[in-house]
Amino acid sequence: MNDIALITQLILHERQGRDRGWWEQMRAAFLPDSTVNLSWFNGTGPDFVTASENMSGRGDKSVHRMAAPVVQIHGDKGYVEAPAAVEFQITLDNVAVDLISYTRLNYRVERHDGVWGVLSLDAVYERDTITPSVPGEMITIPAEDLAQFRPSYALIAYYLNQRGYRVGKDLLGDDQPEQTVAFYAETLAWLRN
Repeated sequence: MNDIALITQLILHERQGRDRGWWEQMRAAFLPDSTVNLSWFNGTGPDFVTASENMSGRGDKSVHRMAAPVVQIHGDKGYVEAPAAVEFQITLDNVAVDLISYTRLNYRVERHDGVWGVLSLDAVYERDTITPSVPGEMITIPAEDLAQFRPSYALIAYYLNQRGYRVGKDLLGDDQPEQTVAFYAETLAWLRN
């Protein structure tokens, strides 16, 4: 397999491990000194796997619908951007709903001793949606409850906040393009150096 295929499989195996609860597969994707920064977690890759396992154990599960990743390689470094729809089937106010967060998952990867591993994972949030699972059902979320959250991830933040997870207000999102542009510039500079 060439490096693009190896890196693509690394990323897909990491997400598959998380979605299926295959924690050792997920854990194997992360380098020991890796970092993760997304809606409900900011810390190391290994701690992210443990936190994901705990989250799943609480019944808080999601599925990641991945689009084809774009992979760039420079020597022993790689950068991957993979669009994803993060899907939750949840209940809010006794109504079954489908919550979808559209995001771009950004991975820095490095090759150590001939093996690629995840060095960092950062999410760039685009938007999210929520709809009743059953046609005709109604869900109402007061505008003032959503106003405390950023537009690019307001609904997922609202839900996670209700479940007891702390969601950062400084995440990368399309609603703050200057921050996102700076993130991409810094990531590409890292790749090329």
